[in-house]
Amino acid sequence: MDLTQRVECADFQLFQANLKVMRDIDDKIINTLNSKLPTNFSRNDVNPSTTCKELFTELSSTYAHREKVIKGCITLSANRIKLLAGEKDADPDNASILKDLRKEQTKLRMLQSELGVEEVVKERSLKVFQERCRAYYKP
Repeated sequence: MDLTQRVECADFQLFQANLKVMRDIDDKIINTLNSKLPTNFSRNDVNPSTTCKELFTELSSTYAHREKVIKGCITLSANRIKLLAGEKDADPDNASILKDLRKEQTKLRMLQSELGVEEVVKERSLKVFQERCRAYYKP
């Protein structure tokens, strides 16, 4: 994981903002399909099989990237918790360490919940994709 992703993971609000940008393709899936796939009345020079295949490839790539980023941040947070837990064991009366540990544990839970959100977003987009592209492309 590179430094950019480490910074991204450190601030959960920034992390969520970046995920929102990365989920833009899912938010606009219906508009994308409507603009790229012709209706029966306007079949110009568009090849729906190619269009659906390219969109599926883009979706798959996006899902893999987002999952890698989320899991990478979960790993970083879990490692930080182990480090803070060790510091707490060495100095159990240090309130600052305890505060940081609890904050990191909360962040870890929120990161883990993003995996669930990711599954819902992915499922919704793939359902719409399947409805519109099933006649043209089978992944």
